[in-house]
Amino acid sequence: MALWDRLREGLQRTRQGLGARIRSVLGASQWNEAVFEQLEGVLYEADLGVEVVEELLQELRAAVRGGRVQPGEDAIAVLQRLLEAGLPPPTDPWRLGGERPEVWLVVGVNGTGKTTTAAKMAHALRQQGRSVILGAADTFRAAAVEQLERWGERIGVEVVRQAMGADPAAVAFDTVQAAVSRRLDLAIIDTAGRLHNKSQLMEELKKVARVVGRAAPGAPHRVWLVLDATTGQNGLIQARVFTEAVAVNGIVLTKLDGTAKGGIAMAIYRELGVPVELIGVGEGVDDLLPFQPREYVAAILGASVPDPYGST
Repeated sequence: MALWDRLREGLQRTRQGLGARIRSVLGASQWNEAVFEQLEGVLYEADLGVEVVEELLQELRAAVRGGRVQPGEDAIAVLQRLLEAGLPPPTDPWRLGGERPEVWLVVGVNGTGKTTTAAKMAHALRQQGRSVILGAADTFRAAAVEQLERWGERIGVEVVRQAMGADPAAVAFDTVQAAVSRRLDLAIIDTAGRLHNKSQLMEELKKVARVVGRAAPGAPHRVWLVLDATTGQNGLIQARVFTEAVAVNGIVLTKLDGTAKGGIAMAIYRELGVPVELIGVGEGVDDLLPFQPREYVAAILGASVPDPYGST
């Protein structure tokens, strides 16, 4: 299946929920306050966040007052442009810098799909001909280590691990050292998502970041925060804590196929100033897709745009 088709299929619930309701509201025969109130409610429920919703409504009201937009498809097109404007330009999430090995940390709370995301990243890079190693540094959860090892066997990538309860920083260090000695392109480290309390988790993450920095120049080169799209605004609360502890520079938004809301990507960028670069739209190994803002908005609203991935 083409990537564009997978994106549209993965966002089907959002399109049928959020998109259908937006199109219904904006399909009114004429503008009145009731239309704006209904649209406001839909946008809030979509997890766009208070500031984003207020700005969208302000812009739309101004366009209506100026006679620049009519109800129906015209209004949907205007909303589409406004939503796109609230997102950063697309990036290449698979880019690597000049250092070898490059080191990526994958952080986030348990249940977001963090471990699975680390494995899918490794698979995607390996498909591009990159040499990759995985580090199972979530040593406080046997299930996480075992899950990563199963993924490693499935995708043909070595996984560095230690005994349960081992120092996560030691696992991270060993992973980077293995990548250095074997002259690999990339080390991806799955970090702990839960400790006895929040402050302990954050201190552990800081330690991991320091240790990999000693093992490889400039490491960690990327810190990916994995957020579950179904948690909505609650995910932002978690995100604030992680971004205060480590230098997060990329967001992975998972489980978009499991939510009828889907607007959280806009709120994330507005709140954190960190771009969503990857989205998870399924359980398959290839269901981790580069985030394309224009196509993401179009898929949500059910609009038509050219295939951004160049497939036929």
